[in-house]
Parts: sequence; structure tokens; C-alpha cells
Amino acid sequence: MDVMIILQAILLTADKPLSLDQLEGYFPPEEGISRSAIRSALQSLAVACESQSFELKETASGFRLQTRAEFQAWVQRHDDIRPQKYSRAFLETLALIAWRQPITRAEIEEVRGVAVNANVIKTLLERDWVRVIGHKELPGRPEMLGTTRHFLDYFNLKSLDELPSLVDIQSMDVEKLQLTLLDS
Repeated sequence: MDVMIILQAILLTADKPLSLDQLEGYFPPEEGISRSAIRSALQSLAVACESQSFELKETASGFRLQTRAEFQAWVQRHDDIRPQKYSRAFLETLALIAWRQPITRAEIEEVRGVAVNANVIKTLLERDWVRVIGHKELPGRPEMLGTTRHFLDYFNLKSLDELPSLVDIQSMDVEKLQLTLLDS
């Protein structure tokens, strides 16, 4: 059987990105499918998807098949599929954590000029977009926050290096930034 077609079937049914190691685990050793054969098949699959409404995307956690951005409006017409709307405070807090990590809550408040609602941090932690990555050597040892692999996966990033520069986003308003992040 064609390795590319098998990978396509696996990725279509996966509910999260799959790493190269995980994909390799689908092929018993006796079949002799090498890691390089899997990489080659993934490259072929990416090319094959170019004429489809979906694409192969590599994120921090691995590979997934997803709907292309230009088809999102069609997919979202279904009543059950609505993009999550986030408040300005939520997006500003997430952006500060992503671009300035590690960062403490007090540092976020200093930049924003207002207190950070505890529910914003709680939601970011619950979504597994943010985690406590340490404590600052200050009185009270405040938590330092940073983004997670799940954050990278959700926003289709392989690494934080793929985030747009702060200069690029300073001209965007919050709604455009939210649409950009959701379309990624």
C-alpha cells in the first residue's frame, strides 16, 4: 500500500497533531517503512493537498491535516462551528505572554496599565496555552508565565520564531489580530 495514502488516512482521523515518532509507530518494523520514507511521503502528501480544500500543516507537536484558511467561512456556516471570540484583555494578555515570556502577572499589568483579571489567566491555563514556567527571584516569588506546545499547535506555529514581529502587529487592531490568529 502507498505510504502517503496511509498517512493521509491516519492524519484525517487524528484529533491532534502527530509527531514523526507517532506516525512511525503506525508502521510495524517488519514492513520496513523507514523514517525517511515517512518524511518523503509527508512531502508528497503536502504537494497532493495543494489542489484540495485542506492542507498538511506541521506544528510544534507534529503534523495534521486542516481546512485551508480560504474555506473557513464555508465551514463556519454550520451552526455548530463558531470561532471562539476573545476579549481585548484576553488577547492582550496572551500576546504579552507570547512575545515577552517569561513574564509575571505584575509585568503584564505594568505594560497594560490595568489589573489582569484572574479569569483571563485561569482561562489561558485551562486552555493549556500558558503554563507556569518558574518563579521570579523577587519577594513573594511571583509566577513566570510562558506559552505551551498546545498554544503553538492551536495557532499553527512550529516555534515562537514564527510569531509576527511586534512591529508588524502594532498597526493591527485587536479584531484583525484575532482574525489573523484564527485563520492561522
